[in-house]
Amino acid sequence: MRSNTGRNWKLFWHKVTHWEYWPFSVLYFPVNFYFIWLMVRCRSLFFFTASNPSLDFGGMLGEEKSRIYDLIPDKYLPRHQLIKSADMDAALRFGREIGFPLICKPNIGERGRLVERIETEEELMAYANRSPVDFLVQELVDYPIELGVFFVKHPDQEKGRVTSIVKKDFLHVTGDGESSIQQLLKDSNRAALQLNFEHSRFEQLLKSVPKSGETVIVESIGNHCRGTTFYDAFDQIDEKLNAAFNQLASEIEGLYFGRFDLRCQSFDDLRQLQNFKILELNGAGAEPAHIYEPGASLWKGYRDIFWHLDQLAQISRKNHQLGVPYWSTRSGIRKMLDIKRYNQKIKDFL
Repeated sequence: MRSNTGRNWKLFWHKVTHWEYWPFSVLYFPVNFYFIWLMVRCRSLFFFTASNPSLDFGGMLGEEKSRIYDLIPDKYLPRHQLIKSADMDAALRFGREIGFPLICKPNIGERGRLVERIETEEELMAYANRSPVDFLVQELVDYPIELGVFFVKHPDQEKGRVTSIVKKDFLHVTGDGESSIQQLLKDSNRAALQLNFEHSRFEQLLKSVPKSGETVIVESIGNHCRGTTFYDAFDQIDEKLNAAFNQLASEIEGLYFGRFDLRCQSFDDLRQLQNFKILELNGAGAEPAHIYEPGASLWKGYRDIFWHLDQLAQISRKNHQLGVPYWSTRSGIRKMLDIKRYNQKIKDFL
């Protein structure tokens, strides 16, 4: 008991002193005041809805992934299909078509909720049967590098630029030939703070004993709140990468501000727009995720958040001047209530 109490206090202190683990509401509390100031400047509660005219709500919240995928050329996407909730037959047909393993994720969702790697037909049918919402069945992309690349372009400027790159390192262990994965994780603060060890996907994995020197990825979903470590890859930004993302963004209608979550074979291939796939495209609600690098300065993180929000406001105002309407207060509030109800449905399921 005393040992567990000591471990819990250590975890608590680690969380307090490492802001990357702070709850979103705590971290973003001061950001809310700046966001209110931007609303005043733009004279609209929902100014951000003009930032990306082709994305629902500007891509701030509640956007349908399937509709965003419709804007992206197929050559840049993994194969995917939208499945209605509990439609096990459709899910199974497409799963057999693209092969296993594959990825399932809610058509509307954020922060990795209900995103699962599916290994078998049985797992796919179980996911389809229990999912409370429509979901995507998506081809697994096995390129070795996963990135979050932030792109900003002002509508009155010819070119935009990459403003942030985060490289993702999935939570993993290296075997010693004797210890189980659960034992290898016992001293990992990241695992203790971010993994739900009660989830059924860990039931067999945690008991397994990897060979000496064998690396095992414990959590394969590249989301920070599921144990992935984020590293700043700003040094990879150059003229060729900027040119590549200007080309990519030009092929997506109405995109000015957002983050591409993608997997690629190498940075050089990405600069050529070769051997990569876009997993997600986040609009106005995207974060410059490099700020979560372990040990990064909190004040620099706030500086980068504020800078990107200022760019969001400038882009939205310019688009508005060019004829893109802001959402009305009534429409925006209705949308927020719809999002709240939807998120509650997922929360109740979880």
